[in-house]
Amino acid sequence: MRKKLEGNGLWESSRMMLPEHKAAINAYSESLRRRVRIELDEQEWEQVSRVVSESLLRRQPISVRLFHPVELLTVIGIVDRVDELKGRFMVDGEWFPIGDIEGAALEAE
Repeated sequence: MRKKLEGNGLWESSRMMLPEHKAAINAYSESLRRRVRIELDEQEWEQVSRVVSESLLRRQPISVRLFHPVELLTVIGIVDRVDELKGRFMVDGEWFPIGDIEGAALEAE
């Protein structure tokens, strides 16, 4: 027979977590998963611009990697419109910010 205070007995029987501790652990684990925004150089922006223009003019599907702080976000479709004044582009009826683009490539048909 084991005594309650032997080894880790007292703590084994009373495991609990305060809501503040749980929130802190969740916030910390989310901060570890956060992504850092990639800055494209001039040559990469030229390639992105070329791919977007190709999709807009020739109705070819493209794959665009966009920044998201937690997950990998890829938009695949045909560019419908580009609004340079507001800094956004439309793919399949949905607007996306141009500044969030991390890369773009033509999709194989």
